[in-house]
Amino acid sequence: MKKVWVLVLVILWSCFSPNGLSDVSSTRPSSVNIGAILSFNSTIGRVAKVAIEAAVDDINSNQTILNGTHLNISVQDTKVSTGFLGIIESLLLMEKDTVAIIGPQYSVMAHVISHIANELQVPLLSFAATDPTLSSLQFPFFLRTTQSDQFQMAAVSEIVNYYQWRDVIAIFIDDDHGRNGIATLGDKLAEKRCKISYKAPLSPNNINGEEINSALVKVALMESRVIVLHIYPNIGLDVLHVAQTLGMMGNGYVWIATDWLSTILDTDPVGSSSHMNDIQGVITLRMYTPDSEKKRNFLSRWSNLTKVEKEGPLGLNTYGLYAYDTVWILAYALDEFFSSGGTLSFSNESSLNMLKGDRLNLNNVGVFNNGSLLLEKALKVNKTGLTGQMMFSSDVELVNPAYEVINVIGTGIRRIGYWSNSLGLHTGEKEEEEAPKPNHSKSSSEGLYGVIWPGQTTLTPRGWVFASNGRHLRIGVPLRISYHEFVSKIEGSEMFGGYCVEVFTAALDLLPYPVPYKFIPFGDGKTNPLNSELLHMITTGAFDAVVGDITITTNRTKIVDFTQPYIESGLVVVAPIRKLNSNAWAFLRPFTPMMWFVTGMFFFVVGAVVWILERRVNDDFRGPARRQFVTIIWFSFSTLFFAHMEQLSSPVKGIESLVTSNELIGILRGSFAENYLTEELNIMKSRLVPLNSPAEYEKALRDGPTNGGVAAVIDERAYMELFLATRCEFGVVGQEFTKMGWGFAFQRDSPLAIDVSTAILKLSENGDLQRIHDKWLTRSACSSEGAKQGIDRLELKSFWGLFLLCGIACLVALLCYVVRLAFRFSRHSGPNLEGPTSRSSRLRSFISFVNEKEEQEDKNKPRERGSCRKVVHEDDSQC
Repeated sequence: MKKVWVLVLVILWSCFSPNGLSDVSSTRPSSVNIGAILSFNSTIGRVAKVAIEAAVDDINSNQTILNGTHLNISVQDTKVSTGFLGIIESLLLMEKDTVAIIGPQYSVMAHVISHIANELQVPLLSFAATDPTLSSLQFPFFLRTTQSDQFQMAAVSEIVNYYQWRDVIAIFIDDDHGRNGIATLGDKLAEKRCKISYKAPLSPNNINGEEINSALVKVALMESRVIVLHIYPNIGLDVLHVAQTLGMMGNGYVWIATDWLSTILDTDPVGSSSHMNDIQGVITLRMYTPDSEKKRNFLSRWSNLTKVEKEGPLGLNTYGLYAYDTVWILAYALDEFFSSGGTLSFSNESSLNMLKGDRLNLNNVGVFNNGSLLLEKALKVNKTGLTGQMMFSSDVELVNPAYEVINVIGTGIRRIGYWSNSLGLHTGEKEEEEAPKPNHSKSSSEGLYGVIWPGQTTLTPRGWVFASNGRHLRIGVPLRISYHEFVSKIEGSEMFGGYCVEVFTAALDLLPYPVPYKFIPFGDGKTNPLNSELLHMITTGAFDAVVGDITITTNRTKIVDFTQPYIESGLVVVAPIRKLNSNAWAFLRPFTPMMWFVTGMFFFVVGAVVWILERRVNDDFRGPARRQFVTIIWFSFSTLFFAHMEQLSSPVKGIESLVTSNELIGILRGSFAENYLTEELNIMKSRLVPLNSPAEYEKALRDGPTNGGVAAVIDERAYMELFLATRCEFGVVGQEFTKMGWGFAFQRDSPLAIDVSTAILKLSENGDLQRIHDKWLTRSACSSEGAKQGIDRLELKSFWGLFLLCGIACLVALLCYVVRLAFRFSRHSGPNLEGPTSRSSRLRSFISFVNEKEEQEDKNKPRERGSCRKVVHEDDSQC
């Protein structure tokens, strides 16, 4: 009867319990087996072994996690980085019903073991496999619990871009870890218009000094002096030692080591001190872990944890911190796993039966049925550990990736800044515990602190030198048939001359290093070569640079790099200019609004002068006589104005009038003007007439559109200034409608383009650029206004005729006034003069007479003219 009641109670409890019978099966086990795959003789493996064992002990002694379930860990030594031993060790772990494996340590091994983990559904939690290609899509049971190399390479590329280097050399281990890391670096550099110019792979197995020496000798022959060293710690110092013996750790070189170097310096500070002379000035990275009380406590315990080490003192590196946190991530995941009803059950995998035999006993290897659930719980962990926040992003990477940037100086290291995924390079610490906000403001200053570079210099290296392999710079030069002032081949030699060539050679002379070069002509010498074809020769590698009258346009900057413009040369419109000599009937010609304004101003000034004159004289100019006088003066001066005025006129007023018309337009064959006019201004290509030389320009303009010529020619200002210097019947009409310039073209991302640009700026500052311009391009200008730019614009000198006429009008008025006074003086003083008088006395009398008249007129000013007319009949003298 008791058995019946017990059965009833069990059934009722299972029905009303929230989890039903699942709680019975989810009883936590007393222990759980986990494994670890390390290389005990490696820098990272030695530290990780101690950290993992310490984490297991801390978890087993902590009553707040796993609720009494004990972690049993089995650590396997793979000894080397090859995948074969990793396979054997992982299968040995699987025989023990292992629910998760911490590791493997090497990326090469992780690629292999991840396939086994996928089949057996056992999560791999690796604290040191940083290969970016270990993605969750290909390896769903691989979980990286450290920073991926995609972030480290992003930091390296940012450093390269910060110092404005463009080419780097990559030295790396030729395995999955090295190749994939450098491939990621290449992608990150490409985002910043930088590149890896040379790759030097090293063998991952049994590498010797001779192989390292051979690789570095080839590196020394390259142009780039920025070297990224992505290698394993056990051979990294050997590479730098050989570089020191070859003189590659001196001035001009830049060495950027990935975090393997900081790992060595942190793990074995005593042993690495003997190599300090080989690594002076090197920049390295270290995974950033924020300071915390938990981290400080663990550091204080570290010396006690490593007392049993037989190989001497063992420092704690960042991989040891991540190894410790990895065990805790697994413990948190197991705790949630058991709480949600997960069970430790395994089933045989039928595909493994074919592998059973005398040598490979796989009878005990089974599939972890709930491995996916355990992995899911691990991905949801959000705790704080020794390394900061332990939380995974949507792309299954740890959040808030960040690195310290370190400079090796003297007997130690100096932190010169930080890199974080949210802020880039900066000098102030960022609280990485908090996830970056979407609109996070940069509170830290950007950039890095000063660096002591190899050679004990604070001057930032240029990052490249001209190759010392004896190769000359191949410079393409167009063989022009016109405008030889810009580019021309010197007859009887292989040399070139002209404005563009002299500017280029002058810039090369200012470079702080020698640049051997060779001019290579381009073109058949019968027609002007197309600049687009010339630039294409750069992209194909036939030329390293192009010198000539190459206009910098947006489309061209997409395929080559240009230097600083050394001359401005926008497009202008040149048309025939007619000079109209006005005569008495010229007023019938239509004027521009500006000319009407000028004419009106002239008439106003003349009228004002006549009015003043009328006010100064008396009755003789009143009434009809006064109006006749004004009319005569007005007509006389207007006739004089038109008789001496020249008007410059052209049927073309500028680019606007050409766009709206249907007239033919001349352009230089091969010029960028054709594409600009058709694509930007929508002028039909059928209206454009390609011309080859200034002589063809002149003939086409003289003939005009009615005789098979053109209405105007559109070309660059630099050409047109030379054309107009000796052809006064043509002129520039309208405004310059593009703002462009000429530059020297180089291969994409060529560092030489930057140095030549700096040299051009120096030429401009010291006046040499203007001197070269005057030497080649200054010609005697036409005296006619028709050859001058801006004929439709009125300048101060355009009003010289008006100023002259105004001056004449004023002079005539003054003369009339003086004559009138002299006549009145002769009538007044004639009867009163007795006997002979001297000239001086007559002059004094005349001045006295003028003063009396002025005083008399001043007295009469307040009187109204109307009152004077009333009194005039009574006493004429009162007026």
